Amino acid sequence: MKEMSKKMKIMALIIALVILVGIIVTFTVGLNFDLRYQEAKKIQLYLGKDFEITDIEAISKEVLSNQKVMIQKVEVFEDTVSILAKEITEEQKNNIINKINEKYELELTADSTQITNVPHTRGRDIVRPYLAPFAIATGIILAYMAIRYYKLGMVLTLGKTIAMLVIAQATLLSVMAIARIPIGRLTIPLVLATYVLSLVGMTTYFENNLREKKKEEE
Repeated sequence: MKEMSKKMKIMALIIALVILVGIIVTFTVGLNFDLRYQEAKKIQLYLGKDFEITDIEAISKEVLSNQKVMIQKVEVFEDTVSILAKEITEEQKNNIINKINEKYELELTADSTQITNVPHTRGRDIVRPYLAPFAIATGIILAYMAIRYYKLGMVLTLGKTIAMLVIAQATLLSVMAIARIPIGRLTIPLVLATYVLSLVGMTTYFENNLREKKKEEE
């Protein structure tokens, strides 16, 4: 029991340090956002025919060397391509157009293509659509746990559950900040997975405590 308590204290200390370092990194360096959420430049080209994403990606990476690029087919017929990069100059735009013209035997002109500024997407804007569903689901779950484990003390049960949810999410975000894991499409699934695992862990913990309490009462 003492050994288990010692391990728990060490684990709690490690988690506290991770969260502390994560907070420092977030406020000094900032979070690492995926390219789609960063301030960037974009050009959109109407090819008017079928094309391969891999071809456009190869051309873009050749011209925009040492940059991450994001290529997407747009419009209903997928005959238009969107090229997103941190920085695109007029010269680079012209080179991309010339290489695409050569590859697909087109006559695209640089004058008809504008470089668009894409603003940075704030973290709060990414999570805003999920806040209401999270709040509703959490409220229902907390109400259930308060009723289910009332013998363990409603206030204590709710306090421990909320603390675990907050600590788990803070740890996840801190690890992402420290490891420079991009905030992107996988972020919400990771948050959801952490949320579910936290609830499963707390449910198991409370069930064990409830069984022990019932044995004591018997």
